[in-house]
Amino acid sequence: MRAFGQSQGVSRREDLRFLTGNGRYLDDILPEGCLHAAFLRAPVAHAVITGLDTSDAAAMPGVHAVLTAEDLKAAGVTAGLWAVLTTDRLGRKGKATHRPVLANGVIRHVGEPIAIVVADTRALAQDAVEAIMLDFDERPAHLDLAPGGTPVHDTVPDNLPVEFHLGDTEAVEAAFAKAAHTTRLTVRQNRVTTVSMEPRAALAEWDGKRLHFAFNGQGVWNHKRELARVLNLDPEQVRATTPDVGGGFGMKTMQYPEQSATAQAAITLGKPVAWISDRSEAMLADNGARDLESTAELAFDADHRILAYRVETRSNLGAYNSQFGQMIQAELFSKVFTGVYDIPCATLNVQGIYTNTTPVDAYRGAGRPEAITLLERTMDMAARELGLSPFELRAKNFIVPDAFPYTTPGEMTYDVGSFARVQARAQELGDVAGFPARRAESEGKGLLRGMGFAYYIESILGEDSEGAAIEFTDTGGVKLYVGTQSNGQGHETVYAQYLADISGLPFDAIEVVQGDSDLIGRGGGTGGSRSVTVQTTATHGTAEAMVEAFAAFLEDEIEAAPFTFEDGIFSAPGSNRRLTLIEAAELARAKGRSDLLRHEKRTKLPGRSFPNGAHLCEVEIDPETGAMRLDRYLAVDDLGVLMHPQLAEGQVHGGVVQGFGQAAAEDIRFDADGQLLTGSLMDYAVPRATDVPNIRFVSDPTPSKNNPIGMKGCGEAGTVGALAAVSNAALDALWSRGVRHVDMPLTPLRIWSWLNDAKDKPA
Repeated sequence: MRAFGQSQGVSRREDLRFLTGNGRYLDDILPEGCLHAAFLRAPVAHAVITGLDTSDAAAMPGVHAVLTAEDLKAAGVTAGLWAVLTTDRLGRKGKATHRPVLANGVIRHVGEPIAIVVADTRALAQDAVEAIMLDFDERPAHLDLAPGGTPVHDTVPDNLPVEFHLGDTEAVEAAFAKAAHTTRLTVRQNRVTTVSMEPRAALAEWDGKRLHFAFNGQGVWNHKRELARVLNLDPEQVRATTPDVGGGFGMKTMQYPEQSATAQAAITLGKPVAWISDRSEAMLADNGARDLESTAELAFDADHRILAYRVETRSNLGAYNSQFGQMIQAELFSKVFTGVYDIPCATLNVQGIYTNTTPVDAYRGAGRPEAITLLERTMDMAARELGLSPFELRAKNFIVPDAFPYTTPGEMTYDVGSFARVQARAQELGDVAGFPARRAESEGKGLLRGMGFAYYIESILGEDSEGAAIEFTDTGGVKLYVGTQSNGQGHETVYAQYLADISGLPFDAIEVVQGDSDLIGRGGGTGGSRSVTVQTTATHGTAEAMVEAFAAFLEDEIEAAPFTFEDGIFSAPGSNRRLTLIEAAELARAKGRSDLLRHEKRTKLPGRSFPNGAHLCEVEIDPETGAMRLDRYLAVDDLGVLMHPQLAEGQVHGGVVQGFGQAAAEDIRFDADGQLLTGSLMDYAVPRATDVPNIRFVSDPTPSKNNPIGMKGCGEAGTVGALAAVSNAALDALWSRGVRHVDMPLTPLRIWSWLNDAKDKPA
């Protein structure tokens, strides 16, 4: 069925509209007469509301409505946001809590929405917010990553809603008892936020019977379902759509209270209502990620082979359970926490802690970067203690190719892997042999140079099935309906390219349709590096069914058999008829066979795929100031078969920069009362172009066996590898000065402090 060579890059068709200012983001599609919403947000982290007077605000010019929790109750809106509870391997289920649309009597984090104001303009709505009188009795905030303290929820008096255990404790303890060497390392993962190009936004329209809800998310179907549930509507009364989206990172996967409040305001008023977040709101109210402390221990035999691995983690869940509230650092962490090494037994223990910080903890691949960063930093420390190179220790412990399929202690089955080969290529291309000379050159300039290495593996997550539909239009075009949602990754290009590749349909004739629950009945959305793998597998299956149906039709119509399809052309022995799919569809239309003008199929992956790779970087540190510079970065990635090499490379580049940002600078901070200290880009440092060198990307694929194309996904690969690689490089640079531990973020002040502390310690 292949018409053209696979993995041939074509220009991104989206770029023309994006680069010329013709993108259709949510703020670009507001209807005429649309009203605007603004929210009164909690000024403290924890309090009991004692008074809420909205009368002055409601009387202000241009204000159409002010809604509070009491108004929502009167309208029958009492349900809380969707919450997923984790059940651990011992059968213990996490504790449930209620997250209201608007704060109902209790404030649980700074920025929590308390009231929504709807006015003619956003400025008028914001002015009215200032006129609301809020009285409250402040309560102590719980910020520590430990049980106890003032309860965030009365139903969870110890602030410990979930304890998750995985693995064979007895086997691990026995392995540690006989170990020749053990390594122990505690790592703190700093809390970060998204800073997506386009902040969250929502538009709600009510025609008296149906709700149209548009938002900039990562999939429409969960939102359709949850809006219907929260607002007491039949699901068929809700149409959810998504226009262009300026960045998602998992943060835009989940439901938020502002969405339901905006929709209820539109229903109450019978007019369209829009809410467009600004950057300060995003810092306060977006879901955060990371913020956990983990202790890892590795046990080795006398030959430096790993015997066992155990991890204890405490994770900040934020103030509420939400869509992934209890899962993020438990079940997701467990998917890859033993990495690419042949580890006989392991245990993972995760405590999820409630704090009065951000709403919930969930996005940017949370779980996988933490797991790999912890393991790879512990492996690096073990290599130092054992007197081995970091490459030698890893090579001794990799899962070997003939051991696949390999089931980890976390009960994940890896289908394929060539880890030693990929590492060896990184050592060669990264000129590891030339590092001593580069280090000496840096020392000659008074700088400290370090090399950092990390080998990561991740699992594509999310729903492992997806559907696709191919429809022939009466204008000669083709529509490809997909169940994922682009956030800027280039889906419109790669999906159309793949369909053109396997079918011979003209690339320019294919329109990719996404993000409309009326047009697409079901979909898994985008997240967990799942999109291209599951969606092209579904497209592949749909295209095969389409070709089979048209072949049968042509055999009956032209009375020649068997019709074959090759290089985009139908043909049959004994017939001079040769037809493309477009021509076959035109013939079917002429014959009244409308059933052949749309083909749809849903496919399920037989197993997940596991992107992996070797990341190698070098940093230079000025010991006088603590300033760190990323000098070299190499990513040798096994992402399976690449559908579009340039898009894959771009995603890896972006992921590396994101990982470097967390490792070097990004850090959400709160004061002792839970007040956000990093509430703007003046306080929260994101990486800039001048911070990052040219990133070299090399593809070294071993095709996956769990999909017909051999893909593995790549959306989070750069981030997962970069966090540990940069951290290990910084420690390597500082080691000669007596520094034995570093933690992210690696800011100049922290590095300078570690260097000065090391001066006062004995060698």
